[in-house]
Order: sequence, then structure tokens, then C-alpha cells
Amino acid sequence: MFIDVAKIHVKAGKGGDGIVAWRREKYEPAGGPYGGDGGNGGSIILKADEGIRTLMDFRYKRSYIGQNGEDGRTKKQFGKAGEDIVLKVPVGTLVKDGNTEGVIVDLKEKDQTFVIARGGRGGRGNAKFATATRQAPGFAEPGTKGQERDIILELKLLADVGLIGFPNVGKSTILSIVSAAKPKIANYHFTTLKPNLGVVRIGEEKSFVIADIPGLIEGAHQGAGLGHDFLRHIERTRVLVHVLDVSGSEDRDPIDDFYKINDELSQYNIKLVDKPQIIVANKMDILGAEEGLEKIKKEFEPEGYKIYPISAATLEGIDELKYAMWDLLSNTEISYDTFDEEFMHEEESDDAIIVRKENDKFIVEGTFIERLLGSTYFDDVDSLRYFQDMLRKKGVIDKLKELGIQEYESVFICGYEFEFFD
Repeated sequence: MFIDVAKIHVKAGKGGDGIVAWRREKYEPAGGPYGGDGGNGGSIILKADEGIRTLMDFRYKRSYIGQNGEDGRTKKQFGKAGEDIVLKVPVGTLVKDGNTEGVIVDLKEKDQTFVIARGGRGGRGNAKFATATRQAPGFAEPGTKGQERDIILELKLLADVGLIGFPNVGKSTILSIVSAAKPKIANYHFTTLKPNLGVVRIGEEKSFVIADIPGLIEGAHQGAGLGHDFLRHIERTRVLVHVLDVSGSEDRDPIDDFYKINDELSQYNIKLVDKPQIIVANKMDILGAEEGLEKIKKEFEPEGYKIYPISAATLEGIDELKYAMWDLLSNTEISYDTFDEEFMHEEESDDAIIVRKENDKFIVEGTFIERLLGSTYFDDVDSLRYFQDMLRKKGVIDKLKELGIQEYESVFICGYEFEFFD
């Protein structure tokens, strides 16, 4: 099992400000408030996508910032909302908080989405604050900030494709060509002693994981040549690419090799031979390879195997092989390795208000209070009265009294000092 990890920063867009505006038309002498609301900020959304198999893209870009909402307009018109950013991640991605490492969500279903950073709310224009007793409010509400956080994306990385075959048939070379992996390559047996993983990209948005499984030998199912370890890795793959040396450069018979490897697979676990399998005829650049290719075609094509002749040395047939592997994967059922435990992520309530006494200081804080404070114009009588009314309606005044506050004592609201009076 391999773990692919990426740490990224996400910041949602700020909500647009509501505006103060007045209706000024020839036949409307009374006018009235006419300011519109700001648009909501764009959110950052995670989406599980079957076409993506790794977190590779998040290594190149680690910060994502949502679009801000536009400010409101006159004539009670809303500002345009900021566009959301949708980040596509592999199915099975576990999302953790970047600071606490607590689990936020397990994206284990196709097309599952989760808002990881919610855009700020658009502020209300002054038209929204008009009442029977406050007919000309000279204030509006600013937009709130979007959520901002560091997150960790974690994926249990299982190889989609397993390269199998006898030692020295060219598996590591193929891996290095079709992906960015850099396995140890040399002209002797058992160069690879543990699986090397690489990521193969198909176009801009498609990718899959390929593993170079160390060369198997006869008796592998009984543990010969670290066989049990190697066969265990094959169990985790979805499809198999069987690499044969058709040049005869190792004095081996590729047909005999094919049957021996598949026999080892079935002896270890009969289900392994049921995995979709294609054959790669490697070393086509060597004299005598054409004859070997014709032999394996005659042997295996009647059994339904597709054969892809390539040369890892000259790159002949490599592109065709990459697309063949993708096509095979696309038609093979996926079994995701996800976390069994269900996780409940609790978002902080926008209405949360904390009123407390600490070291003889009265403190009021919370998301709602921050938003209320930011929307208040203290030079405007109507705005100040609205601020006081909201504190009373939300129970802040009563709670301060319960804590023993007296007239003209200081109270700290989101870090700002005010004088209390009822």
C-alpha cells in the first residue's frame, strides 16, 4: 500500500458589499432607499472524479482562491456572485484539516462533492434595512469574508496496472518511458526488488497508476525469490500487462514464459488469472523479434488476448500501449480502498455567539457578531440603533447582565472596546 499526500491552501471569495443608494426619479419626489445586495463569494468545492487516479496535479499548484462577489448596484440590483472553483480529486480521497489533521470528509463515491471553503455572503443594501420607523437608512452591510483553511488530501494509492513477467524482460524500462518514474535499470536479473510506481497521463485530465512488479520465477507461489511479496502486490492491481521478450535474447521461449507466469498466479490465487490481461511483445528492435511475434500471435490471439508489439529502446508502439492500457482500465470495474468509518463534519454555525467573562473582562465574539460589527456605521444613528437592537434580540445584553456587568463598564466585542449601558 502506498499513500499519496498533498497539502493545499484554499480560500473562498469574499461576498460583495451592499450599497447605499437612493431613488431619484422625476415623478418619485419621496425617493427612498434603492441600494442592492452584494453577490456571494465563490466557494471552493471538491469533487470525486473517476477519471483521476492520483494527486499529482496538487504538487504543481498548492493554493486556490475563489472569486469575490461583486458589490450591489443601484435600483436594488444584486451584484454578480463569484464563480465557484471545483477541484477534481480521485475517488477515495480522504480530506483532513491541515492544522489538526482531523478527518473532514471521505470522498468515496463517484461524483461526490463537498464544499471545503464556503464563499462569503453578500452584504445587504440599504433598501433591505428600511422599516416603517426607519424609512431612510443611511447604511448598508459589507460582504463577509470567505472561509480560508489549509487541508491535507490523502489517497491510498493502488496500482491500476501491474507490469508482470520474468526478470529482465524490460518492465522497468517500460515504466520509465510511459511515466515519470525512475526505477533502477540494469542488464541483470532482479534489478527491481520492490514495486516501483509511476503515473501515466492521458491528455490533460486522465491519469492512472502503473506498477513495475519485480520479476517472478518458477516457485513464486511457494515463496521462491520473494514470490509471496511480489504476488501480494499483483493482487492489488486492476489489470495486468504481461511483458514478453520476443527477441529470444535471454534464450527463453516467450510462450513457455507466459504459461509459467500465469501458472504461478493461479497457484497463489486462482482469481489473479481472471484479471484482464494484455500481452506486450517487447524488444521488437532486436533481430529475430518478428519471428517471435508471429509465434505468440498464433498461440494467444485465438484465446482472445490482445498483443501490442513495442520496443522500449526505440519507443516503437509506446503510445498505442498507453491508450490500450487506458481503454482496458475504462472497461474494468473499480474497487476503491476507502475508509470504512463514517465521518461527520460539523461546520461552524454562522449564528454562533460567545459571551463570557475572563480576568474581569466581559467579552463578546463569534461569526455573527463579527459580521454585525463590520456592517455598522457608528457615525450613522440608524446604523448604531440597528446594532444595539440586534445585540438585544440575540440575547447578548441579557447574557452580559447575567455575568454581572454594570452600567458604563467596558465590554470587548471582537477585540473592540465599548461602554455598556442599557
